[in-house]
Amino acid sequence: MSTTIPVAPTAPAGGAVTLPRTISSEWIKFRTLWSSVLVATISVVGMIGVGWVGSFFTNADWAHMRPRELARFDPVVTSLNGYTVAELAVGTLGVLLVTGEYSTGMIRATMAAVPARLPVLWAKLIVFTCLTAVLMVPTSFVSFLGGQALLGTHSTSLSAPGVLRVVVATGVYLTLVGVLGIAFGALVRNTAGGIAALFGVLLVLPAIVGVLPSSWQDTIGPYLPANAGQAALSVIPDPAALAPWTGMAVFAAYAVIATVVAAVLLRRRDV
Repeated sequence: MSTTIPVAPTAPAGGAVTLPRTISSEWIKFRTLWSSVLVATISVVGMIGVGWVGSFFTNADWAHMRPRELARFDPVVTSLNGYTVAELAVGTLGVLLVTGEYSTGMIRATMAAVPARLPVLWAKLIVFTCLTAVLMVPTSFVSFLGGQALLGTHSTSLSAPGVLRVVVATGVYLTLVGVLGIAFGALVRNTAGGIAALFGVLLVLPAIVGVLPSSWQDTIGPYLPANAGQAALSVIPDPAALAPWTGMAVFAAYAVIATVVAAVLLRRRDV
């Protein structure tokens, strides 16, 4: 069985390699690799599936739920709970879009075709950020609306206070996770290491801070990347967390810093 391998951008006879042409090349690479399409599909189907299944069984089991479960019930969280699956898929795919070329050696051809190097990183960021936003924001709405329909009389609506903000912020958060994935892939240049570093920062670091004294948790915890971004994913903001969009701005700042560091190292390192 033959496999078509995407090729690096080459300068056409009529001119030099430009950012738009590099973007076009990166889009071709993405859509012709079945693994990229598969992981992107998993992020969409996983988020919707987990949200809808959770909503269905919550409604079906409502009469048998314990008082503690009823007290903690949040219809928005129930329908959007699948964002954790999407987070894993989107972050992993972001890392793979960079490290995949290093593991196959294709990065040499890419950098030979684009000697300036930085346009390659910008093109990957533009393609994946746009793709993730286009996928995840609508997926967030589909997951929410379908989940509320399955929750029946226990549902809420987009017009309820804070709900629209949470639905939109979920898509934005996942988009920024994708940006971090690209940045960590460029920083580490190894698939296993990049994925471990990314989710170490997003998932493990908050757990480590959680075992520190409460004074440390209150000081450090709100500013951790994941905690800051997820401050916008709750209808009723946590008093101990940052304000919803302030937290998202802090999370975006982490993504920008990681990208800048990756860009600097890309210029200084050998391929």
